[in-house]
Amino acid sequence: MATLEERVAYLEGQVSEHTHTLIDIRDSIRQLDRRFDARLDTIDRRIDGLEDKLDRRIDGLEDKLGRRIEGLEDKLARQFAWLVGIQVTTLVAIVGALVTRS
Repeated sequence: MATLEERVAYLEGQVSEHTHTLIDIRDSIRQLDRRFDARLDTIDRRIDGLEDKLDRRIDGLEDKLGRRIEGLEDKLARQFAWLVGIQVTTLVAIVGALVTRS
């Protein structure tokens, strides 16, 4: 049977090993945390760059779509004017034909 001093020395050795293991685990977690933060920073920068690109592209598409809509509105206004002109001309022709028959 081991003496009390031997048993205490054994326990101190075990505690010392556990302490070193815990210190190693803590250091590993800190390294992992730093690496994770670095990765997240990289991802954030990439996302910011993509957001800027996407914003510029959407703005360009909005401008292009706005110009096309304005063009269609102008074309529709011209066609409406022609349609009204033709209807008025037709009405004048019919009224003129009815007046001359009477």
